[in-house]
Amino acid sequence: MQILRERRGMTQAQLADFIGVSPHTLRKIENGQQKAPGLEMVLRIAEALRVRDLADLTGHPDAHVDLFIGPGHPRLAAVKAAVDTFSLASGVEPPPVAHLEARLRAAWKARHQAPNHREVIGGLLPGLIRDAQALVRNAESAVARRGAQALLAEAYSLCQFFAAYQPDASLLWRVAERGMIAAQESEDPHAIGVAAWLLTQAHRDSGPRHFDAADAVNLQAVRFLEPLLPDSSADVLAIAGALEFELGYTAARRRETGTAWRHWDKADAMAGRLPADYYHSVTSFSKAIMGAHAVTVAVELHQGGESVRQAARADETTIRSRPRRARHRIEEARGFHLDGQPDVAIATLQKAYEAAPETIAYNGYARRIILEQVESKQADRRRRASGLAMGIGILAA
Repeated sequence: MQILRERRGMTQAQLADFIGVSPHTLRKIENGQQKAPGLEMVLRIAEALRVRDLADLTGHPDAHVDLFIGPGHPRLAAVKAAVDTFSLASGVEPPPVAHLEARLRAAWKARHQAPNHREVIGGLLPGLIRDAQALVRNAESAVARRGAQALLAEAYSLCQFFAAYQPDASLLWRVAERGMIAAQESEDPHAIGVAAWLLTQAHRDSGPRHFDAADAVNLQAVRFLEPLLPDSSADVLAIAGALEFELGYTAARRRETGTAWRHWDKADAMAGRLPADYYHSVTSFSKAIMGAHAVTVAVELHQGGESVRQAARADETTIRSRPRRARHRIEEARGFHLDGQPDVAIATLQKAYEAAPETIAYNGYARRIILEQVESKQADRRRRASGLAMGIGILAA
């Protein structure tokens, strides 16, 4: 615990606060003066330290349970090969711009509608990346090249959704950084905003030591877009709103309550300026999503009662994207879990599974709650949790 905590740049007091024990108790656990904690506490420690394999925390080589990274999607190798391969010759014939634009629109639509969205976009990504690279390479003017870079940045944005929670962190970083480079080359404000939104998440998901880097990218993007907002398109306004919320999300991860809710308020005001039926194709930012974002802030602040109240207010059915709807259900389940309602948490995770099985299968928080309740003394709860565990592949039938 001490080694992993120090790698994350956390003090004993910070970790104790995250897992809900006193600093004195935490010191005793770290020093071996208290018997090994039970499964529930081990999973809470693993969540706080972002441990990917329980064996790394427990020291037991037979305790290999991946919490925050999935087992690796079957299409991962093909997507990785497409990202890593650069054709220096002009052997690939670039598609017409309109054709690639239509394929990207179809890919985003498929991502939002398919329950197994990684399977769908994993099959599309190699061709999209290859053709977008060819379009950049064969551009015949500066204007055409900037337009092609924007499409390449969009292909990398789609790829980052696939690469997240896969057992290849370096691939995620290559995709995030190349997406930002392509976006900057495009000089397109919307493309730059999307790339910054995704790069912010890559930094934040790397742990507390990277929160400052996440905020640095995030703030630069917000300031870059701010002068454009009075006359911007809905897409630029939406990505600016999504970035504003990300500042609140990171603040919530730091337990900065006032700052987190202040950024949520600003994002909510920006969402209010969007058309009623508008839905951002990458971030899902919209009027409808703000209720789900409120649940996320409350959960990250570890405010169980508030997260349950926000969940009751959020209109889940208005979230068009199946994976985003599933993620919202997972956040609700975390809130119920924090509020001491494990049966409701498991029932809510079942709804997440029905919406998008791949989302819950690769979500560490969902896996943690399910694994904990597999050990429940309540037979019915244990049965339902075990069924979910088998469904997402973390427990053998």
